[in-house]
Amino acid sequence: MIRLRLLLAAGVCGALSACAVGPNYRRPAAPPASTFKEERGWVPATPAKIVPSAWWAIYRDPVLARLESRVDVSNQTLKAAVAAYYAARAAAGVTRGTLFPSINLGAAQTRSGGGAASQFTFGGGRTANQVGASGSWDIDLWGELRRELQSANAQAQASAADVAAAQLSAQTTLAEDYFQLRAAEQQLRLLKIAVKDDQLSLRVSVNQERAGVTTLAAVYSARTTLESTQSQEQSAELTRANLEHAIAVLIGEAPARLTLAYGHLTARVPVVPAGVPSRLLLRNPAVAAAERAMASANADIGVAEAAWFPSLTLSGSYDFDSAVLSTLIRASNAVWSFGPSFAENLFNGGATLSRIREARATYDEAVADYRQTVLNTFEQVENDLATLRYLQVEYGEELQAVRDAKRAEVLTFHQYKAGTADYATLLSAQTAELTDEVTLVGLQSERLVASVDLIDALGGGWNSAELDHANDGVHASLSSTVERPASR
Repeated sequence: MIRLRLLLAAGVCGALSACAVGPNYRRPAAPPASTFKEERGWVPATPAKIVPSAWWAIYRDPVLARLESRVDVSNQTLKAAVAAYYAARAAAGVTRGTLFPSINLGAAQTRSGGGAASQFTFGGGRTANQVGASGSWDIDLWGELRRELQSANAQAQASAADVAAAQLSAQTTLAEDYFQLRAAEQQLRLLKIAVKDDQLSLRVSVNQERAGVTTLAAVYSARTTLESTQSQEQSAELTRANLEHAIAVLIGEAPARLTLAYGHLTARVPVVPAGVPSRLLLRNPAVAAAERAMASANADIGVAEAAWFPSLTLSGSYDFDSAVLSTLIRASNAVWSFGPSFAENLFNGGATLSRIREARATYDEAVADYRQTVLNTFEQVENDLATLRYLQVEYGEELQAVRDAKRAEVLTFHQYKAGTADYATLLSAQTAELTDEVTLVGLQSERLVASVDLIDALGGGWNSAELDHANDGVHASLSSTVERPASR
């Protein structure tokens, strides 16, 4: 027993003190950037600070807020991402279990015999009863199991970041569709007013043609304009219907079950300051997922390199064997065994070396993917900042153009009614006014969408610190927003 205890103590100490083979993880440097170029010298008209749990609140739209609250509960894509996270989390638990001894309990009763009699009767033969326990422990001398656990934990954290990315993607897509739907409604209002104006112009043209003031060609021209505007109205109706269907799917509803009342496009475009580029590496969940995948690939190198070294397993058993069940548990029937076993691969045709090379190549691929993800995210932020900056100026210019076009259209219509301007002049003024108003609505929609895109690129208030405790904090965060798969 003293030897047994010493051997166990030696195994435990070896397992706890041994160094893990393979490279320790250090995050590679990402492409540097001190500031965002497109943010220099530009101050957003309405800067806003987002709330991580409800970033859409900055738009102050209660309908949007109600829709966003349904994304976490009903969006099927997000549910799939959550299920993948729980699977990765459970896989890490499986790997963690390999660090500890495996203990089994068993009992058996067998009956055996031989000769001709045993072919016809079950009365003869010998009965054997057995009950006992056995155990084994793979001592992690070289850190292979610990590297596997590091890899599994990093994969679970990457999966948690994927959930945050899927959640943010669904939320931002909903916001973009919502603002585009409101823009389509605003364009519909403009087109309905234009239809009424075109109908009035057609009546005036008909009356003037009857009075001999104008020609029949002017009547047909007025009718063509009316029909064209009515066609644009139908197109805007279709756009709105498609966007309403898309919103229904995002909140997990069948399109037939969602009907949104008409509303108004907000005139306020809040812009979130981009901040320092280096902080973006902590705030964007897609970047965090790529970084965690890189950490997992780094740990896999150590797993592959551990195959160069011998493995140590402690195994033992303690059984009771007896032909009589009533006297099974007796010291005289006890049988035990215990001992270590070593194993070392001497030749496998270069498979170990190839696995190490594969692991290192996979890590290099993960590093390149991480850096490319960072570059793509920087690009998205720069594009959104540039879009917001230039659209702000363009919107102001277009707003003035709408005001001027309205004045020109009113003056030209009065001249047309008085007979001092022909219909071609009036048509040109009406077309310019409608085009400018529709363009203004489109610019406002683009500004709002760019604002949402910027929030998406900045992570929507999310922070990679939530991944520090992937099995605790992230789990609680996910459980608070998305239902957990039911246990069976």
